[in-house]
Amino acid sequence: MIYQIYQAHSDMIAPLRVMARQAVCRLNQVKLENLDDSVTRRFAALCEIVSHLGLTHQRPSYGIDTVQLGNRTAEVVEEAVDKTPFCTLLHFRKVDAPPQSRVLLVAPLSGHFATLLRDTVRTMLPEHEVYLTDWHNVRDVAMSHGRFGLDEYVEHLIRFLEKLGRAHIVAICQPAVPALAAVALMAQDGNPAQPRSMTLMAGPIDTRVNPTKVNEFAMERPIDWFERHLIGFVPFRFAGAFRRVYPGFLQLAGFMSMNLDRHLKSFQDLYQHRAKGESEKAAAIATFYDEYLAVMDLPAEFYLETVQKVFQSHELPQGKFAYRGRTIEPRAIRRTALFTVEGERDDICAVGQTLAAHDLCTGVRPYRKLHHVQTGVGHYGVFAGRRWQNQIYPRLRDFIHASE
Repeated sequence: MIYQIYQAHSDMIAPLRVMARQAVCRLNQVKLENLDDSVTRRFAALCEIVSHLGLTHQRPSYGIDTVQLGNRTAEVVEEAVDKTPFCTLLHFRKVDAPPQSRVLLVAPLSGHFATLLRDTVRTMLPEHEVYLTDWHNVRDVAMSHGRFGLDEYVEHLIRFLEKLGRAHIVAICQPAVPALAAVALMAQDGNPAQPRSMTLMAGPIDTRVNPTKVNEFAMERPIDWFERHLIGFVPFRFAGAFRRVYPGFLQLAGFMSMNLDRHLKSFQDLYQHRAKGESEKAAAIATFYDEYLAVMDLPAEFYLETVQKVFQSHELPQGKFAYRGRTIEPRAIRRTALFTVEGERDDICAVGQTLAAHDLCTGVRPYRKLHHVQTGVGHYGVFAGRRWQNQIYPRLRDFIHASE
């Protein structure tokens, strides 16, 4: 019933949020009679806070329309080159641009839309052909399309890599495990589409190393507790009605509770900036929360299998991770170079957890392995922000080009 209660509450406050958004637009355009600017700004600031008191379940726009290629600007067109009920393989095609290294960027399926990697895509786009796993919100996927667990995730990655043909794969956060499994399985089968390189960024390859609060939470309770308390059914009026899911609003609540003081401070800052007329500062905060508060549901089987196999049983580092009954053997990887990236201050996936991939991929020659720990960044700083753009990406770019 938890999903139904949430949806009823969301429906109840939706009209208030709509009115608040309309008021913000109106107040930004006109001055209220008999009120000075400071009063108007404070009222507009309050309305903006109210407009953000809720979640959206629709994917935001990527907003990447152009890219700078040398001394010219090229148009960027989003093209769906492959599609399943659960995911679209999205190509950010640059119009009239020469061929470049093809990169499959694997977005996490962890409660937020793939637009969370907007900055990652924008940074890589000038020098690569970027393809992105644009995961669908499963509350909009009918039950007739079947289940989606770790096996299906691995199948999607193999399918997309075969579509691209000897590309490079970059997996960010949670998909590091299924990405490594997919590449290993392709190596075991001698698949000609094995990627040229594999980059794993802030991914939970072995969560026994430097456990975080997230890891400890997963270990404190048996898997049936997660199923009883965190799994709900999609309400009737959506396309995925009655599908069992881990609701996105629960995942977001968990993330926000880890840094609640910081989020409350951000909303306070948003109000203060708007009230003072500091539009650019306020817009930066509002833009972040427009993205952060856009959530998607996870298939129940995928969430529960991830908790159990990755965070509780540690099957991959113990050589027990299986795909449809077949044991995954990372040591079979030989043709794919390996690069791992971690953030010094990552409180979700700690230093050493992604590095563990090097001990598993014994078939990759040492000179084709690379590891980087970025100082001064947390989890999101690994793939977004100034240090990603100026320090991490140049290493990734050079690694991909060296692996061509």
